[in-house]
Amino acid sequence: MIALATNAAPPATRVLAVTSGKGGVGKSTVSINLALALAATGARVTLLDADLGLANVDIMLGLSPTRTLQHVINGECALQEVIVHGPAGIRIIPAASGVQQMAELSNAERSSLIHAFNELEGDSDWLVIDTAAGIAANTLQFCAAAQEIVVVVCNDPASITDAYATIKVLHQQNRRHRFRILANRVRDHQEAVTLFNCLLTATDRFLNVALDLCGDIPYDRQFATAARRRKPIITSYPEGGPARAFKKLAHTADTWPRAQGATGQLEFFVEKLIRAELLGRHARA
Repeated sequence: MIALATNAAPPATRVLAVTSGKGGVGKSTVSINLALALAATGARVTLLDADLGLANVDIMLGLSPTRTLQHVINGECALQEVIVHGPAGIRIIPAASGVQQMAELSNAERSSLIHAFNELEGDSDWLVIDTAAGIAANTLQFCAAAQEIVVVVCNDPASITDAYATIKVLHQQNRRHRFRILANRVRDHQEAVTLFNCLLTATDRFLNVALDLCGDIPYDRQFATAARRRKPIITSYPEGGPARAFKKLAHTADTWPRAQGATGQLEFFVEKLIRAELLGRHARA
């Protein structure tokens, strides 16, 4: 039998934002190791460092980028020229200090930026975004534009309280209704469930949102050792508990429902990012 050629488009890139209510909960560590775990499944992964104030993905991986997304926004180079290659073949887009300028771009500049990201469409199965912690405008914009939002929490009352605040703002201002919760640095699964239930009790009472405990990462002293070496724990200690947990999370993420239609394409991600900033500026005016 002769196979008939089709014009079916390749699967759209899936956009996942990793965020947290407060700093210090291991958000960037989660972003890096999750990106590597997704790559280990055979996926093509791009990691965008969107922590514009305290960008550290390149530092944590021992990389030295010479250009960032800022240079793309300014029209100084193509997106492909700022990408640096990390372990396991993941591609990293270094942070820019000028993403807030997106609302001020000309139509031609916007079209150029949208086209730049759209060029990644055929090269990336996942775009993982390491956002800044908290509810700053940039963080909300990246989360609002992503298909999936993973909120990292740990066993700290402030972490739970601030995670709730982040979910509340994204729900009320950006109409996001589903959030994936990742419990980090826990002793065991039961502690993760307890943390999740604390957050769930608050959201069930005051918000109309759906939460999903997507995984838990155990505390391990090997994190500190890997950090000093500027190496991800998933590659430094591939048989350890944290590495297994990240691999499990990656396989779980692969089962999440895919966005239907064109909304999954990266050009639409950038359009939503720009729209979110315009709405945010209007709300603050």
